[in-house]
Amino acid sequence: MENSAPVKQSIVTLDMEGVLTPEIWIAVAEKTGIPELRRTTRDEPDYDKLMRGRLAILDRHKLKLSDIQAVIGELKPLPGGKEFLDELRAMVQVIILSDTFEQFATPLLRQLGWPALLCHRLVVENDRIADYQLRIPEQKQRAVSAFKSLNYHVIAAGDSFNDTAMLKEAQVGFLFHAPENVKEQFPQFKAVDDYQNLLELIKGAVA
Repeated sequence: MENSAPVKQSIVTLDMEGVLTPEIWIAVAEKTGIPELRRTTRDEPDYDKLMRGRLAILDRHKLKLSDIQAVIGELKPLPGGKEFLDELRAMVQVIILSDTFEQFATPLLRQLGWPALLCHRLVVENDRIADYQLRIPEQKQRAVSAFKSLNYHVIAAGDSFNDTAMLKEAQVGFLFHAPENVKEQFPQFKAVDDYQNLLELIKGAVA
């Protein structure tokens, strides 16, 4: 009997902020009253420019890592986010690919049931955020490429400019809760705004 062609296993990669959790920097902006901190990857495609600006603002206002962590400690996942993730993880392997930092993510990961997260790391000196270290450049796209090289069928979902390389690299990509400027520039990705629709799209895309 001839062997049939191997069926690829599926894996789902999700952004975290804006998809499962609130935007951390927007929450910090609201808590501190510093409107400049509201800028996110939805507004600025150049991540290094965005982060350098944030670090300068933190220094100018003498905001420390512990100040930001105190804000994060009050955040909860987006309504329905935990339930969506639980149902998705019962069906398929899920990896969170985020441009957040280890020092920010822990309280939110705890509330989400400790999903696997690949992200970056802050350089902290005496509670001052001195710099940031990318784990690797273009980590979302490169992670998807690596999963594909392991013979995974990758389904990806995100909301911002920094997710679009991940969506392009995946076999299937969706925009979720994306602003109009991102949807207009990337019309090739189906855009949805509620978890049930996203879950159904992912189910339909699983190999």
